[in-house]
Amino acid sequence: MYIHEYGTVKNLLKQVEDTGLLTKVAESGLLSKTQAAGLTLSKVEPLLLLAETYPEVLVLVEASGPDVLKILPTIVDIAPGALPLLASAISISPGALQGASVLALAAAAGVVVAVPDDTVVEVAAQTLAAGALVGAGGAAAVGSVILGKILK
Repeated sequence: MYIHEYGTVKNLLKQVEDTGLLTKVAESGLLSKTQAAGLTLSKVEPLLLLAETYPEVLVLVEASGPDVLKILPTIVDIAPGALPLLASAISISPGALQGASVLALAAAAGVVVAVPDDTVVEVAAQTLAAGALVGAGGAAAVGSVILGKILK
């Protein structure tokens, strides 16, 4: 590890301590809810096996190491506000996420069909809405697959 990276990690740990992030995680009930939902470290093992099967993913993560370190302080800043959402989201079933994904993708198609594209403003609105819905649908689909594999 380079000296610069060591300093970045040290500052990150200091930020985690200063924000009381670990205490907030404990107080949010997130860990209890993940355990109640059936998520254990042994169930994360399939993801590790997936990483072993596709080592190029690990190469990409390793190569982006310095870049990942740069965004970690932002994640630590956002994390306390996101904890209640994560605590609620862990109780959502993979099937419900898959349903939300299908609905979001169908809504994106509906926006493209329903919103006229006669003006620049309408095209911009159509693009923004469809893009947001496709993004949400994709995230829900990926989340349902990952959650489904973990909770098996």
